[in-house]
Amino acid sequence: MTSMRASSDAQSPIRRGTNLPRVGDFNESVVLDAIRRQRSGLSRVELAQATGLSPQTVSNITRRLLDQGLIRESGRQSSGSGKPRTLLEVVPDSLYAVGVHLDPAVITCVVVDLLGTVVAQRSQSTPSGGDTDKIAADMAASVNALVLDSVADRDRVLGLGIAAPGPIDAVAGWVVDPPELPGWGRYPLRDRLSEATGLPAVLDKDVTAAVVAERWTGAATASRNLLFFYFGTGTGMGLVVDDTVLRGTSGNAGEIGGLGAACSTRTLVEEAVALGVLGSEYTVVNPADAQRGLTRLAELSAAGDAAADGILDRLAIRIGRGVCAAATLLDVDTVVFGGPVWQVLADRVLATVEPMVASSPFVQATHPTAVVSTTLGENVAAVGAASLVLDGALSAQPGALLLK
Repeated sequence: MTSMRASSDAQSPIRRGTNLPRVGDFNESVVLDAIRRQRSGLSRVELAQATGLSPQTVSNITRRLLDQGLIRESGRQSSGSGKPRTLLEVVPDSLYAVGVHLDPAVITCVVVDLLGTVVAQRSQSTPSGGDTDKIAADMAASVNALVLDSVADRDRVLGLGIAAPGPIDAVAGWVVDPPELPGWGRYPLRDRLSEATGLPAVLDKDVTAAVVAERWTGAATASRNLLFFYFGTGTGMGLVVDDTVLRGTSGNAGEIGGLGAACSTRTLVEEAVALGVLGSEYTVVNPADAQRGLTRLAELSAAGDAAADGILDRLAIRIGRGVCAAATLLDVDTVVFGGPVWQVLADRVLATVEPMVASSPFVQATHPTAVVSTTLGENVAAVGAASLVLDGALSAQPGALLLK
């Protein structure tokens, strides 16, 4: 047994439980979260060490989780002398969640299991125009059909998560005049989809959903302090500080102002057209045009076109400066890049950003900072939308300990 698996160090990603009375639900979430994060399994002794809970409390909680079918015994582990310890692991198909990502260019639906693994997915181009009721109805129909066709039993689906471009009204569940979705205005997307699917629903920003995905099942499950740079039709930064996702007063944290505007796909393609790097046939009329133009720009850069590469180099430098400033301000240990069009630019941008972070006199002053691409692919925001449901229902939420 290594020290990492049962460490009680303050930097461990596993939350600490409490032995105070009347916090059973919180402690149950702490234990389940600890088992989920350790894919190879944890013994009850390791759980007690990692969570700070008493052995008796751990034993009682694991018995309940076994009875509920959320965890199972997965084998035995020898610790040298003494009786081998029984390992516990999450049962992936015990629960599911659905995620929908409304991007200005594409709408993606996924079904994920308890570990965040995608078991079914479908995508379609985002319709243009302002018939929001019809678009919402089509989204709901896609959700219902996807669940029906997947391996997920309907009664095991916890709910529906929705990721949308900001700004949003997180409390009311409305999208609020998203810049690249003309005609949407203020629209009650959460309630409309919940009513049409019969599933409890939650709405969050796409960049926030993406960072929740990384925290739940992606490249940063072991990080307590994380920055996610989201690259889709627009850009933004998702933030985790001390294992808590930062949403801000209105749920709109992560907007990056002028940097975001300078890094949008539309801005890049329009610059390329203005400089003659791309022809007039790439003039941006809608978000899908911008993605098509960006793909061609990346192809030209890879083929050695100096002007195209110059556009992407300036982009990478802008991103690198923004990421270094944010990483320094928040003292993060992990920077993850992802989003619907990130893979188009990943190799070119990371080649510039990684050395900028490595050479920063502030970012790595006292600890290393990992710079990586998401492992969840272009659907990271849709996976994140589903992860919002799993995280809200099953993760240990410190706010639950507050007296009401």
